[in-house]
Amino acid sequence: MIDRSLSDPDIPGTIRAVSAASTHVGHVRATNEDSLLNVPPIYLVADGMGGHNAGEVASAIAVEEFEKLTIQENVTVDQLGQALRTAADRIAELGGEAQLGAGTTVAVVATMVLDGVGYWVVLNLGDSRVYRLSGDIFEQVSVDHSVVQELMDRGELSKDEAKVHPYRHMVTRALGAGPESDPDYWLIPAEVDDRMLVCSDGLTGEVDDATIERVLRGRQDVRTISENLVQLALDAGGRDNVSVVVVEAVEVVGLGLAAESTLDGPGRGDDEFEIDEDTLPRSIITAEGGD
Repeated sequence: MIDRSLSDPDIPGTIRAVSAASTHVGHVRATNEDSLLNVPPIYLVADGMGGHNAGEVASAIAVEEFEKLTIQENVTVDQLGQALRTAADRIAELGGEAQLGAGTTVAVVATMVLDGVGYWVVLNLGDSRVYRLSGDIFEQVSVDHSVVQELMDRGELSKDEAKVHPYRHMVTRALGAGPESDPDYWLIPAEVDDRMLVCSDGLTGEVDDATIERVLRGRQDVRTISENLVQLALDAGGRDNVSVVVVEAVEVVGLGLAAESTLDGPGRGDDEFEIDEDTLPRSIITAEGGD
Protein backbone atom coordinates (compact mmCIF):
# COMPACT_ATOMS: atom_id res chain seq x y z
CA MET A 1 0.00 0.00 0.00
CA ILE A 2 1.19 3.51 -0.79
CA ASP A 3 2.24 5.52 2.23
CA ARG A 4 0.46 8.78 1.56
CA SER A 5 2.71 10.56 4.03
CA LEU A 6 5.46 10.22 1.39
CA SER A 7 3.72 12.73 -0.83
CA ASP A 8 5.82 15.85 -0.60
CA PRO A 9 4.70 19.20 -2.04
CA ASP A 10 8.34 20.32 -2.20
CA ILE A 11 9.47 17.50 -4.48
CA PRO A 12 10.75 19.08 -7.72
CA GLY A 13 8.80 18.16 -10.82
CA THR A 14 5.13 17.52 -11.23
CA ILE A 15 2.42 17.16 -13.83
CA ARG A 16 2.85 20.10 -16.18
CA ALA A 17 -0.54 20.99 -17.57
CA VAL A 18 -2.42 23.51 -19.65
CA SER A 19 -5.84 24.46 -18.35
CA ALA A 20 -8.77 26.78 -18.86
CA ALA A 21 -11.92 27.69 -16.96
CA SER A 22 -15.27 29.06 -18.04
CA THR A 23 -18.43 29.98 -16.15
CA HIS A 24 -21.82 31.54 -16.89
CA VAL A 25 -24.78 32.55 -14.75
CA GLY A 26 -27.16 30.77 -17.13
CA HIS A 27 -30.52 31.93 -18.46
CA VAL A 28 -32.58 31.62 -15.27
CA ARG A 29 -30.53 32.50 -12.20
CA ALA A 30 -30.06 36.10 -11.11
CA THR A 31 -26.59 35.52 -9.69
CA ASN A 32 -23.74 33.08 -10.22
CA GLU A 33 -23.09 31.11 -7.03
CA ASP A 34 -20.38 28.98 -8.62
CA SER A 35 -16.73 29.72 -7.85
CA LEU A 36 -13.68 28.45 -9.74
CA LEU A 37 -10.00 27.93 -9.10
CA ASN A 38 -7.70 27.34 -12.05
CA VAL A 39 -4.19 27.73 -10.62
CA PRO A 40 -1.77 24.77 -10.54
CA PRO A 41 -1.66 22.51 -8.68
CA ILE A 42 -5.38 23.03 -7.84
CA TYR A 43 -8.31 22.93 -10.27
CA LEU A 44 -11.63 23.36 -8.46
CA VAL A 45 -15.33 23.99 -8.98
CA ALA A 46 -17.54 24.92 -6.01
CA ASP A 47 -21.30 25.16 -6.52
CA GLY A 48 -22.85 27.24 -3.76
CA MET A 49 -26.24 26.63 -2.18
CA GLY A 50 -28.52 28.47 0.19
CA GLY A 51 -30.74 31.53 0.33
CA HIS A 52 -29.75 35.17 -0.15
CA ASN A 53 -26.01 35.35 -0.88
CA ALA A 54 -25.16 32.29 1.20
CA GLY A 55 -24.16 30.06 -1.69
CA GLU A 56 -21.97 32.66 -3.32
CA VAL A 57 -20.17 33.30 -0.03
CA ALA A 58 -19.71 29.60 0.76
CA SER A 59 -18.27 28.72 -2.65
CA ALA A 60 -15.92 31.73 -2.51
CA ILE A 61 -14.64 30.60 0.89
CA ALA A 62 -13.85 27.16 -0.51
CA VAL A 63 -11.80 28.72 -3.30
CA GLU A 64 -9.97 31.02 -0.88
CA GLU A 65 -8.83 28.12 1.30
CA PHE A 66 -7.68 25.88 -1.55
CA GLU A 67 -5.97 28.80 -3.26
CA LYS A 68 -3.51 28.91 -0.36
CA LEU A 69 -2.05 25.66 -1.71
CA THR A 70 -1.16 27.15 -5.08
CA ILE A 71 2.16 28.55 -3.85
CA GLN A 72 3.66 25.05 -4.24
CA GLU A 73 4.07 22.61 -7.13
CA ASN A 74 2.29 19.63 -5.58
CA VAL A 75 -0.12 18.88 -2.75
CA THR A 76 -0.69 16.16 -0.19
CA VAL A 77 -3.96 14.50 0.76
CA ASP A 78 -3.57 15.94 4.26
CA GLN A 79 -3.31 19.45 2.86
CA LEU A 80 -6.46 19.00 0.79
CA GLY A 81 -8.31 17.70 3.83
CA GLN A 82 -7.12 20.60 5.97
CA ALA A 83 -8.24 23.15 3.38
CA LEU A 84 -11.66 21.53 3.34
CA ARG A 85 -11.94 21.56 7.14
CA THR A 86 -10.87 25.18 7.40
CA ALA A 87 -13.41 26.19 4.76
CA ALA A 88 -16.13 24.29 6.63
CA ASP A 89 -15.25 26.09 9.86
CA ARG A 90 -15.40 29.48 8.16
CA ILE A 91 -18.76 28.72 6.55
CA ALA A 92 -20.13 27.59 9.91
CA GLU A 93 -19.11 30.95 11.40
CA LEU A 94 -21.06 32.99 8.87
CA GLY A 95 -23.52 35.27 10.61
CA GLY A 96 -26.86 36.81 9.74
CA GLU A 97 -28.86 35.84 6.67
CA ALA A 98 -25.83 34.31 4.95
CA GLN A 99 -25.78 31.60 7.61
CA LEU A 100 -29.15 30.24 6.55
CA GLY A 101 -28.50 27.14 4.47
CA ALA A 102 -25.01 28.23 3.47
CA GLY A 103 -23.09 25.44 1.82
CA THR A 104 -21.28 24.41 -1.30
CA THR A 105 -20.28 21.38 -3.30
CA VAL A 106 -16.56 20.98 -3.96
CA ALA A 107 -14.92 19.05 -6.80
CA VAL A 108 -11.13 19.18 -7.10
CA VAL A 109 -8.39 17.84 -9.32
CA ALA A 110 -4.87 18.38 -7.95
CA THR A 111 -1.39 17.10 -8.76
CA MET A 112 0.79 14.97 -6.51
CA VAL A 113 4.15 13.24 -6.82
CA LEU A 114 4.70 9.89 -5.09
CA ASP A 115 7.94 7.99 -5.49
CA GLY A 116 8.84 10.16 -8.45
CA VAL A 117 5.58 9.48 -10.30
CA GLY A 118 2.89 12.03 -11.10
CA TYR A 119 -0.68 11.42 -9.95
CA TRP A 120 -4.02 13.13 -10.23
CA VAL A 121 -5.72 13.51 -6.87
CA VAL A 122 -9.50 13.83 -7.13
CA LEU A 123 -11.63 15.10 -4.25
CA ASN A 124 -15.41 15.28 -4.34
CA LEU A 125 -18.12 16.49 -2.00
CA GLY A 126 -21.63 16.90 -3.42
CA ASP A 127 -22.79 16.55 -7.02
CA SER A 128 -20.21 18.58 -8.88
CA ARG A 129 -18.18 16.13 -10.93
CA VAL A 130 -14.75 15.13 -12.20
CA TYR A 131 -14.35 13.29 -15.50
CA ARG A 132 -11.20 11.75 -16.99
CA LEU A 133 -10.31 11.21 -20.64
CA SER A 134 -7.20 9.02 -21.00
CA GLY A 135 -6.63 7.37 -24.36
CA ASP A 136 -9.57 5.07 -24.99
CA ILE A 137 -10.91 5.59 -21.48
CA PHE A 138 -13.62 8.12 -20.69
CA GLU A 139 -15.09 7.94 -17.22
CA GLN A 140 -16.78 9.83 -14.46
CA VAL A 141 -14.26 9.56 -11.64
CA SER A 142 -16.31 11.14 -8.87
CA VAL A 143 -19.52 9.66 -7.50
CA ASP A 144 -22.40 12.04 -6.86
CA HIS A 145 -23.47 12.52 -3.27
CA SER A 146 -27.15 12.86 -4.11
CA VAL A 147 -30.51 11.29 -3.44
CA VAL A 148 -30.92 10.06 -7.01
CA GLN A 149 -27.45 8.48 -6.99
CA GLU A 150 -28.37 6.59 -3.85
CA LEU A 151 -31.57 5.36 -5.49
CA MET A 152 -29.64 4.35 -8.62
CA ASP A 153 -27.06 2.48 -6.55
CA ARG A 154 -29.90 0.48 -4.96
CA GLY A 155 -31.39 -0.31 -8.35
CA GLU A 156 -34.54 1.67 -7.61
CA LEU A 157 -34.04 4.30 -10.29
CA SER A 158 -32.74 4.26 -13.86
CA LYS A 159 -30.41 6.88 -15.27
CA ASP A 160 -33.19 8.29 -17.45
CA GLU A 161 -35.57 8.43 -14.50
CA ALA A 162 -32.93 10.22 -12.43
CA LYS A 163 -32.84 13.08 -14.94
CA VAL A 164 -36.45 14.03 -14.17
CA HIS A 165 -36.74 12.90 -10.56
CA PRO A 166 -38.11 15.64 -8.25
CA TYR A 167 -35.15 15.16 -5.87
CA ARG A 168 -32.49 15.24 -8.60
CA HIS A 169 -30.98 18.44 -7.16
CA MET A 170 -30.89 17.28 -3.55
CA VAL A 171 -27.39 16.49 -2.35
CA THR A 172 -26.57 14.25 0.59
CA ARG A 173 -23.16 15.72 1.41
CA ALA A 174 -21.92 19.27 1.11
CA LEU A 175 -19.42 21.62 2.66
CA GLY A 176 -21.00 23.67 5.43
CA ALA A 177 -24.59 22.42 5.05
CA GLY A 178 -25.89 19.47 7.05
CA PRO A 179 -24.00 16.98 9.20
CA GLU A 180 -22.06 15.16 6.48
CA SER A 181 -19.00 16.86 5.00
CA ASP A 182 -16.65 13.90 4.47
CA PRO A 183 -15.25 13.91 0.93
CA ASP A 184 -14.26 10.99 -1.25
CA TYR A 185 -10.73 10.81 -2.68
CA TRP A 186 -9.19 9.03 -5.64
CA LEU A 187 -5.51 8.75 -6.58
CA ILE A 188 -4.97 8.12 -10.30
CA PRO A 189 -1.66 7.68 -12.16
CA ALA A 190 -1.42 10.52 -14.67
CA GLU A 191 -0.72 10.00 -18.35
CA VAL A 192 0.54 12.45 -20.93
CA ASP A 193 -2.43 13.89 -22.87
CA ASP A 194 -4.90 13.09 -20.10
CA ARG A 195 -7.78 15.53 -20.05
CA MET A 196 -9.53 16.11 -16.74
CA LEU A 197 -12.84 17.95 -16.50
CA VAL A 198 -14.14 19.51 -13.28
CA CYS A 199 -17.68 20.83 -13.56
CA SER A 200 -20.82 21.89 -11.73
CA ASP A 201 -24.15 20.18 -12.28
CA GLY A 202 -25.13 23.12 -14.45
CA LEU A 203 -23.22 21.27 -17.17
CA THR A 204 -24.18 17.67 -16.43
CA GLY A 205 -27.83 18.58 -15.88
CA GLU A 206 -28.04 19.86 -19.46
CA VAL A 207 -25.41 17.91 -21.43
CA ASP A 208 -25.13 14.12 -21.54
CA ASP A 209 -21.90 12.20 -21.01
CA ALA A 210 -21.62 11.15 -24.65
CA THR A 211 -21.59 14.78 -25.76
CA ILE A 212 -19.09 15.72 -23.04
CA GLU A 213 -16.79 12.93 -24.22
CA ARG A 214 -17.08 14.02 -27.85
CA VAL A 215 -16.09 17.58 -26.97
CA LEU A 216 -13.18 16.48 -24.78
CA ARG A 217 -11.87 14.29 -27.59
CA GLY A 218 -11.86 17.23 -29.98
CA ARG A 219 -8.66 18.72 -31.36
CA GLN A 220 -9.44 22.17 -29.97
CA ASP A 221 -7.36 23.70 -27.19
CA VAL A 222 -8.55 23.62 -23.60
CA ARG A 223 -9.83 27.20 -23.74
CA THR A 224 -12.08 26.44 -26.70
CA ILE A 225 -13.23 23.19 -25.11
CA SER A 226 -14.19 24.89 -21.85
CA GLU A 227 -16.13 27.59 -23.69
CA ASN A 228 -17.85 25.06 -25.96
CA LEU A 229 -19.02 22.97 -23.00
CA VAL A 230 -20.54 25.99 -21.29
CA GLN A 231 -22.21 27.06 -24.52
CA LEU A 232 -23.73 23.59 -24.97
CA ALA A 233 -25.28 23.86 -21.50
CA LEU A 234 -26.68 27.29 -22.35
CA ASP A 235 -28.06 26.08 -25.66
CA ALA A 236 -29.77 23.18 -23.87
CA GLY A 237 -31.62 25.54 -21.52
CA GLY A 238 -29.05 27.02 -19.16
CA ARG A 239 -31.34 26.60 -16.17
CA ASP A 240 -28.49 26.74 -13.69
CA ASN A 241 -25.11 28.38 -13.24
CA VAL A 242 -22.62 26.37 -15.29
CA SER A 243 -18.89 26.16 -14.62
CA VAL A 244 -16.08 24.02 -16.02
CA VAL A 245 -12.33 23.66 -15.67
CA VAL A 246 -10.49 21.62 -18.31
CA VAL A 247 -6.96 20.38 -17.56
CA GLU A 248 -4.64 18.65 -20.03
CA ALA A 249 -1.39 16.95 -19.02
CA VAL A 250 1.52 18.09 -21.20
CA GLU A 251 4.32 16.48 -19.20
CA VAL A 252 4.19 13.93 -16.38
CA VAL A 253 6.99 13.04 -13.99
CA GLY A 254 8.61 9.84 -15.26
CA LEU A 255 6.78 9.91 -18.60
CA GLY A 256 8.11 12.90 -20.52
CA LEU A 257 6.35 15.26 -22.91
CA ALA A 258 3.09 15.09 -24.81
CA ALA A 259 5.00 14.70 -28.09
CA GLU A 260 5.74 11.13 -27.04
CA SER A 261 2.07 10.10 -27.26
CA THR A 262 -1.21 11.03 -28.91
CA LEU A 263 -4.60 11.80 -27.44
CA ASP A 264 -6.23 9.05 -29.47
CA GLY A 265 -3.64 6.44 -28.46
CA PRO A 266 -4.31 3.58 -26.06
CA GLY A 267 -4.87 4.49 -22.44
CA ARG A 268 -2.00 3.69 -20.11
CA GLY A 269 -3.61 4.65 -16.82
CA ASP A 270 -6.04 1.80 -16.28
CA ASP A 271 -4.87 0.95 -12.77
CA GLU A 272 -6.43 3.34 -10.26
CA PHE A 273 -5.84 3.50 -6.57
CA GLU A 274 -9.03 4.53 -4.83
CA ILE A 275 -8.24 6.13 -1.51
CA ASP A 276 -11.77 5.99 -0.14
CA GLU A 277 -14.06 3.16 -1.16
CA ASP A 278 -17.01 4.73 0.66
CA THR A 279 -18.72 6.51 -2.21
CA LEU A 280 -22.35 6.06 -1.22
CA PRO A 281 -24.42 9.04 -0.13
CA ARG A 282 -25.35 9.49 3.50
CA SER A 283 -27.90 11.67 5.30
CA ILE A 284 -29.96 14.02 3.16
CA ILE A 285 -29.21 17.73 3.10
CA THR A 286 -32.31 19.73 2.32
CA ALA A 287 -30.64 23.02 1.42
CA GLU A 288 -30.84 23.48 -2.33
CA GLY A 289 -28.82 25.50 -4.73
CA GLY A 290 -26.79 25.10 -7.84
CA ASP A 291 -29.73 23.28 -9.41
